[in-house]
Amino acid sequence: MGLGITFAPLVPDSVLWAAAAAAFVVAALLFVTRTRGAAVRAVALALAVLALANPSFTREDREPLPSVAAVVIDRSASQTFGDRAAQTVAARAALAQRLSRVAGLEVRVVEAGESDGETDGTRLFAGLSAALADVPPDRIAGAFMITDGRVHDVPAEAAALGFSAPVHALITGRPDERDRRIVLVATPRFGIVGQSQTVAFRIEDQGVRGAPAQIVVRRDGEQIAARTAAPGETIRVPVAIQHAGANIVEIEASPLEGELTTINNRAVVSIDGVRDKLRVLLVSGEPHAGERTWRNLLKSDASVDLVHFTILRPPEKQDGTPINELSLIAFPTRELFQQKINEFHLIIFDRYARQGVLPIIYLDNVARYVREGGAVLLAAGPDYASPTSLWRTPLDVVLPAEPSGRMIEGPFHARLTELGKRHPVTRGLNGADNDPPNWSRFFRIVDTVKTTGTPVMQGPQGKPLVLLQREGKGRVALVLSDHIWLWARGYEGGGPHLDLLRRLSHWLMKQPDLEEEALRLSVRGRDLIVQRQTMEDSVAPVTLTSPTGATRTLNLDSAEPGIWRAGLVVNELGLWRATDGKLSALVNVGPANPREFTEVTSTTETLAPLLGQTGGDARRLTQETGVNLPRIVTVRSGNTYKGDDWMGLKMRDASVVRDIGVLPVFAGLLGLLLLIGSLAATWLREGR
Repeated sequence: MGLGITFAPLVPDSVLWAAAAAAFVVAALLFVTRTRGAAVRAVALALAVLALANPSFTREDREPLPSVAAVVIDRSASQTFGDRAAQTVAARAALAQRLSRVAGLEVRVVEAGESDGETDGTRLFAGLSAALADVPPDRIAGAFMITDGRVHDVPAEAAALGFSAPVHALITGRPDERDRRIVLVATPRFGIVGQSQTVAFRIEDQGVRGAPAQIVVRRDGEQIAARTAAPGETIRVPVAIQHAGANIVEIEASPLEGELTTINNRAVVSIDGVRDKLRVLLVSGEPHAGERTWRNLLKSDASVDLVHFTILRPPEKQDGTPINELSLIAFPTRELFQQKINEFHLIIFDRYARQGVLPIIYLDNVARYVREGGAVLLAAGPDYASPTSLWRTPLDVVLPAEPSGRMIEGPFHARLTELGKRHPVTRGLNGADNDPPNWSRFFRIVDTVKTTGTPVMQGPQGKPLVLLQREGKGRVALVLSDHIWLWARGYEGGGPHLDLLRRLSHWLMKQPDLEEEALRLSVRGRDLIVQRQTMEDSVAPVTLTSPTGATRTLNLDSAEPGIWRAGLVVNELGLWRATDGKLSALVNVGPANPREFTEVTSTTETLAPLLGQTGGDARRLTQETGVNLPRIVTVRSGNTYKGDDWMGLKMRDASVVRDIGVLPVFAGLLGLLLLIGSLAATWLREGR
């Protein structure tokens, strides 16, 4: 219960102060002139001014509120190393018992720091703020953290906590812990495909002066370097960027004897491979209606450097026009097909036939170019069925179909084959699911008698229309109709020519996402998606390996033609691996090198500066005698809440008002009696 007095003036403050000043002046004059009854008159004046101020006596019935203390339990992955988990359980039980003995204290326990697959590092102060979010600052008595000391959201100043109370830390782990880790020095994010980037790193040993370490560097699971390195020595390793997309580089160091964990003996660098300008050579055998389709497609891609030649005047054409009067340029056959052929990523022959322009030896160069990793696409028409067909050149050893020598004329709809429904080049083409397909018809196709490779589209009578083939290290695609330009012109509604031709080109240039056989890992939020692309009817189970080395087996389900998929929820940050015995895949969940595993030895130094500002302390739980939990002491005021064997809580005097009583002094009969009494006393004094 509390008593007090309040004022609710009956007049404005300015009038009240003016009346008080006038009363004071009059009372002072009465005393200076030694007027009889000066004291009585001064009291009467004071009561009159006080009546204007309208004072009231108040009574409050208050209920005391308990002080609140928070206990934050670190559930991060590093708390599983050594015997930290057992120390945490023991310390939690002992601390709860001691806090329960403190009268007027409410204890809130929160577990924090566990990875959710998205955030990086141990975040205990975020958990502390959440636990005390609904508690007024004047009720917070303090907080305790049971952790290994590796906390990554420590505020720079104690004022950022939002309350003025001590924060203490009970540190798990042991002071003599040792660990080896890889520290990344230089990690390029991008690299040009076909060039090299340098990754720099060093080995650091904590708690011991370690021996030299054996270092192994892998790119996409394949070992590219191995050497011995001394702790503290900076190592630089050149890494060749072999493909577009993520090139995952793993660096692994041999374990240190007696070290806390080997998780941080590995580091991961993801280098995005970026293709330089893709050089494409397009050779059109003659002008025709569909020639511009290829040119428009390739010129619309800013990453393509196109070299296009159209044969307008073959050598056999003789019309008597002098050479010096021709505005045409000579076809630089030697420069393109001998000197610079390996600089092109793709060579396209568009309705090209033997016309004496390219000597046979240069076509042999093209066949060798394919076997060594090049790509050739033939967009064929009547030229391929003619006696001057490219089949009747050294290119026949790499081409996937032999022409019969005739054309099949008549309208037909191109359709996907069963293999085409699974192949990434043609799978899911817009309109392919309808019967007939929702695209315009073609009107002729080259008839073939012997085919190899993979037919992904077919024409009438099941004749192959689009064939894909791997030859040596290279790839070849053959389109056996020259009417794809009808799709581009919108005839009968057109067709998906852009998707088809772009996918064909990218498959030929070995774009990773168009591989027929591939195992891929991807992350969507906290979901890890395992996807297997295949041309087969079934797939083997996939073995997943987590960043901590734990394995599990997943059976994939058919999601669509050629695609098998499965997913699971993951909470571990780091590098995940998948393999089905033939293919393997890697993906990072969260950052490449989680802060949680960067430094894993326990420490009091990270938290000590902030806790010192709050008056708290960071001390180790372990002693030679086992877990050492200090006494809990309640303190009403002060700047220090720690001692050699104790930790303090700042107990509060917060309360809530349950009832209020108000007694106006000058209201009603009491006020009237006071004023009349003061006037009567003045009159009596005057009458003496």
